[in-house]
Amino acid sequence: MFHTIVLVGNLGRDPEMRYTPSGQAVTSFNVATNRQYTNNAGANVKETIWFKVSVWGKQAESCNQYLRKGSKVLVEGRLQADPTTGHPRTFQRQDGTTGTNFEVMANTVRFLSSTRPEEDGQADDALADGSAEDNNIPF
Repeated sequence: MFHTIVLVGNLGRDPEMRYTPSGQAVTSFNVATNRQYTNNAGANVKETIWFKVSVWGKQAESCNQYLRKGSKVLVEGRLQADPTTGHPRTFQRQDGTTGTNFEVMANTVRFLSSTRPEEDGQADDALADGSAEDNNIPF
């Protein structure tokens, strides 16, 4: 069987790179995807879903070098389920409510921003089109 997921969104914070004991690079970052629609009552609704993305190898090093908070990316990969339940990971927020963590293991990351955000002063404007703030990232 096969499954794939394609996301287009903005990074919520700078990527974080680390190395496995065998020396392989792993970079993690969060991507906000946005959807806007009009509900049955005629009100505009903005919906943001966050994904935690992990990318490996040379691509991980490139992501760490070139991506920054606010960068627009296209990620193609697979959903990573909680190994014990087979579902998305759940967690407790600081306010006591339960949240869900959608994790993606990336096969491909394409950089859609024409420049690094800090070079043209768009880092804060590019973050999820202004609809999500860094402190709303659930992980």
